[in-house]
Amino acid sequence: MIADFQCLVLDCPAPRALAEFYRAVLGGEVDRPDRRWSLGEDWSTLHTPGGPVLCFQGVPDHRPPTWPAPDNPQQSHLDFGVPDLDTAHAQVLTHGATLLDAGEGGRSWRVYADPAGHPFCLVRH
Repeated sequence: MIADFQCLVLDCPAPRALAEFYRAVLGGEVDRPDRRWSLGEDWSTLHTPGGPVLCFQGVPDHRPPTWPAPDNPQQSHLDFGVPDLDTAHAQVLTHGATLLDAGEGGRSWRVYADPAGHPFCLVRH
């Protein structure tokens, strides 16, 4: 095992409003303090009763996905918590990931693409 599942992140125009929508559907707590994330106008979270966390990331000029047409593809990514970014970095590259953003300046996360091009983040916990 390289990492543990942190959350599913959904791009959207209004993070808090979408978090409230999913709270109404799933229950849980919106924007509960959590050391893994900074909350704000462009980022909101929902800690669900079953454990998984949904995160909502504000995106300027958001265009909703079209289903099933691929004109605007699905817009989400996974975050995986790791104890050591450098070790996990080497491991995911070995399995076929591609580094997209190295996280300069000591940032606690890096962005990768899986072999099919889907983005995911490794986040130091």
